[in-house]
This record gives sequence, C-alpha cells and structure tokens, in this order.
Amino acid sequence: MPDYRTISGTSTFTYEEKRSRFIAIASFADTEEAALAVLERVRAANRTARHNVYAYVLRQGGRTRYSDDGEPARTAGTPVLEAIGHAGLSDVIVVVTRYFGGILLGTGGLVRAYTAAASGALAAAEVVAMREIVRCQVRLPYPLFEQAQRLVAGAGGKLEEPIYDDAVTLRWKMPAGTQQALCAALGELSRGAADVQVSAPEYAAF
Repeated sequence: MPDYRTISGTSTFTYEEKRSRFIAIASFADTEEAALAVLERVRAANRTARHNVYAYVLRQGGRTRYSDDGEPARTAGTPVLEAIGHAGLSDVIVVVTRYFGGILLGTGGLVRAYTAAASGALAAAEVVAMREIVRCQVRLPYPLFEQAQRLVAGAGGKLEEPIYDDAVTLRWKMPAGTQQALCAALGELSRGAADVQVSAPEYAAF
C-alpha cells in the first residue's frame, strides 16, 4: 500500500466574514465511525449554530463524504472537501460551524468563507507521513547490544526504548518489506542465536 499524509490530533481556526463566524475543526479520523464521532461532538458543542458543515476523506477504500447542512448546494461541503484534497491529506475530517451574523454572503462569499476556514484549520494542523511499517524486536546478550543498534540504525530502523533484564531486548520499527536483510545480519552477528520477532504490517507515522 502507498504511503500517505494525515494530521495528528485536532486543530482549530476561526474566520469571520460580515459578522458571520466560521469555526473550523480538523481532526484525524481513520474510520467512518471515528469521523462521525468527531462530527457529533462538534454538533453537541454548537447546538445554537445555524450550520455544521463537514467533509471527510478516508484512505481505506478512498471513501469521501460531505454535507452542506442547509447551506446552498456546493457552497459549503464541497469547498471543505476540496480544501482537504488540496492539502493532499487522508484520514481527516473537517467540520466548519457557522454562526450567522445577519448578513447574507451570497454563493461566492460562502465558498470563500468555508474554503478559508477549512484551509486555516488544516494549515494549523501537524501533518504526519504515514508508512506501512513492521515492529521488530530481538533479545541479545549485552556484549552484542551496541553493534546490533548500529545494524538497526544502518538499515533504516527507528529504535525504541530497549528492555533491560538479564539480557537486552532491542525494539524498533522500519518500513515493511525492508527487514529481511537486517534479520539476516542480526542472525550472523549472534551466530544464529537471534530470533527476530516481526509484527504484521501496519500504518504508523515514520
């Protein structure tokens, strides 16, 4: 599966246009259930708002969905969805809450306002690169520890905190499909004693 970009956590941005206030929240969501849970939390916190417009893009199955939530067609949800696409992100939901200021903005004004609010929230977010990785660990005697660390780092692995007891358990993550040569090198280092445990592939920030 290809690498992709998403955001970490949640970010917010507020945009005002002719006394209407647009409060945008961008949040990580890797399932439809997670995206809808974010939407419901925003709706619950803004019960008096005129509109809670949203759009989300999920990596799994290329699923996208949006809603104008009562705004004229293609003036709200579509600009929010396009802002996510322009940012090149997946597994993201953006909800834009509008508090009406009493002055009509027209279709062009609505498109500009929803685009600005959604883009602002995404620009404020921490963007992370997600790769398909495996998590590995191997238990070794202490005299081999430093040399094994160098092998892992040299193979592109990102080391995590080791576990120390009567031996040392080295732990790391690395791009899926790149671990075979490292496993062979660790086996050679330990004269065949090293049993490298490799997890099933998963997506994670790397």
